[in-house]
Amino acid sequence: MLSTALVTQRLFHSIVVHQTQPGETARAPEKWAFFLHGILGSGANWRTFAKRVVARCPSWGAALVDLRMHGNSQSMPPPHTVAACAEDLFALHPSLAAPIRAVIGHSFGGKVALAYSALRATLGTPLDLVVSVDSNPGLREDASGSAQIHAVISALESLPSVVVSRDAFASHMRERGLSDGLVAWLMMNLRPVDGGFAVRLDLAAIRAMLGDYFARDDWSLVERPADTRVAMIVGGQSPAFSQIERDRIAASSRAHPALVSLDVIEHAGHWVHVDAPDELFEIVTRELSAT
Repeated sequence: MLSTALVTQRLFHSIVVHQTQPGETARAPEKWAFFLHGILGSGANWRTFAKRVVARCPSWGAALVDLRMHGNSQSMPPPHTVAACAEDLFALHPSLAAPIRAVIGHSFGGKVALAYSALRATLGTPLDLVVSVDSNPGLREDASGSAQIHAVISALESLPSVVVSRDAFASHMRERGLSDGLVAWLMMNLRPVDGGFAVRLDLAAIRAMLGDYFARDDWSLVERPADTRVAMIVGGQSPAFSQIERDRIAASSRAHPALVSLDVIEHAGHWVHVDAPDELFEIVTRELSAT
């Protein structure tokens, strides 16, 4: 059952639809896909990719969601859990004129996608498709493969409450070993305040969500699928999956070929949409076109 306390506030989201060319008949999307970012990200992370997707699959619209306590979806009530993130998505349904048929999620967003799919199934409105991008569905008590994100959160926690400039923010983060690309991405979370800039994230809430992410075991949704197809995409250079875990997905895809698939992009790390956007695009559009 949905918690009404969780769905009274709507997540910030933006929409991406196919832009018609001269002489082309305009049409509204027939169905929608949620695009979900990873921890510390925002829906804007998917914008360029989503524009490509709807250009090839014009019957689809993309809703780029800022998950709770991320981007412009601040001041959401606790508990800050994967399940709460999944419930939050229901409040967006009235905002979209066509049904939500798919959800695509990276990392933390991938597990939210699975949780949302499970919740939809319990309510009798199953999704057609979940695309999970380098998101381990299992319990990871040791938080294996997450050293970088914990280092990033620790670096953010070490900031003063206000930094005098964006350059000062960048210098502080570089001194703690973060790459220029990562620093530039994190700058998306700065907001102007009197005296400079502050990070708009509630880091205690972020840590709570990350802890719940590692504490959940959603393998059953991959190994015993019901009515929703689950497309698992793994970065071959990512630390998020062991070979044993890849083999588990492969075994499920052999047992349930119509409902489970595994694509490993060998040269990609965890940030698959950055490392291998073309390969990811082909897989995602293949799955959407078949839905």
